[in-house]
Amino acid sequence: MLEFIPFAESGLSNDDWDSFVENANGGTIFHKRKFLNYHPVEKFIDQSIVIKKKNKLHSLFPAVEINKNGKRIISSHSGASYGGFVTKKDLNVKDAFDLVKSLEKFAKENEFNASQLTFPPLVYQDKYNNYLEFALFRNEYNYLKREISSVVQLDVESDKILSTFKAESRTAVKKSIAQGIEIAETERFEEYYEILKKNLKLRHNVNPTHTLDELLLLKKIFPTKVRLFGAFLEDKLIAGVCNFSANKEVVLAFYISHDEEYQMYRPVNLLFYEIMKRYHEEGYRFLDFGIFTVNMEPNWGLGKFKESFGARGIFRDTFYKEF
Repeated sequence: MLEFIPFAESGLSNDDWDSFVENANGGTIFHKRKFLNYHPVEKFIDQSIVIKKKNKLHSLFPAVEINKNGKRIISSHSGASYGGFVTKKDLNVKDAFDLVKSLEKFAKENEFNASQLTFPPLVYQDKYNNYLEFALFRNEYNYLKREISSVVQLDVESDKILSTFKAESRTAVKKSIAQGIEIAETERFEEYYEILKKNLKLRHNVNPTHTLDELLLLKKIFPTKVRLFGAFLEDKLIAGVCNFSANKEVVLAFYISHDEEYQMYRPVNLLFYEIMKRYHEEGYRFLDFGIFTVNMEPNWGLGKFKESFGARGIFRDTFYKEF
């Protein structure tokens, strides 16, 4: 039987937790204590769990407590893009069922009314399986939502990446090059953040998920995994993409933005062409553009834009069950 132990009582250090995530199947920086702990302590009620089998570390569940509509929910961490169980690469179907059943037992014993889990898309694993999703479904979990994330396979040679783009995007890349736009990795986060704020306010009337200070803190915590690539007209930054290297398999384009005044230079198209080449050369297998659905409502224009780079839709699922 599996033993569920609150992380705070487990004796496991932050480094031990993060080391397990680093070697797990589908573990990401969003599962690491290093990432979760950057949030102010008072922002979330941490309910993270260490799971042992025969007194050996078996798996992890980074979790928080949510109180909604009078229900107390144990949930994948709200401060992370992805959550769910973090498991070893040799997870078998029986282990998956045991994890799901043990979570329900733990939740009931600790007076939770429901549980909620959001998994990374399948491509974040290096040993593909849907055992946990199957176990959840068989144990009467429902899909709370099924978002669509746009993912590009970086499985072609660098000099052939452009040929995988749709015609309009290939033309835009060539136009951008002809107009003298240059792409470079940069530390000019402050300038980029101003473009991002202005763009999000103009297009969606929202602010970025992270403040500038939070983004700079994440860059400090993960200096080689949080990277900003900029498009420059001479020395002027006119567009940028902030990428999070989620794990060894996938890089996530977390923030994408450009200065509307320089749209005619098509800098974002050239940015992604150069970004794909760079990450392909570094050994990444996928570029995740992020979701183009919000609560399962598609943004058709955004979906089409991402498809122009060869992206295809993959589920980002959230499961839910009341007890």
